[in-house]
Amino acid sequence: MIKIKSEKNTEWAIEQVTESLKELLLEKNKRYGNSALEPLEGIKYTPEDGIKIRLADKVKRIINSKELRKNDIADMLGYMILLCVYKEWLSFKDLID
Repeated sequence: MIKIKSEKNTEWAIEQVTESLKELLLEKNKRYGNSALEPLEGIKYTPEDGIKIRLADKVKRIINSKELRKNDIADMLGYMILLCVYKEWLSFKDLID
């Protein structure tokens, strides 16, 4: 485990996590055929609702698990990013004071 003791180390760690998550999400999205944002025809809920359902399932898994799993966190972060894409929230600069 990395010991984060300085702001510079924290910045480096944030960059590592976000870059790695980006690579994982792009690969999973390709493998799943963009299914979160383009569900199969006949699905009765919106992509937003589908992502919220997947997030709720992951939260339940985390709550009911004896230990926190890296995969569950990666999936939740991925779903949240996909939700941002769906909502067209492509920048967060407006939230910086």
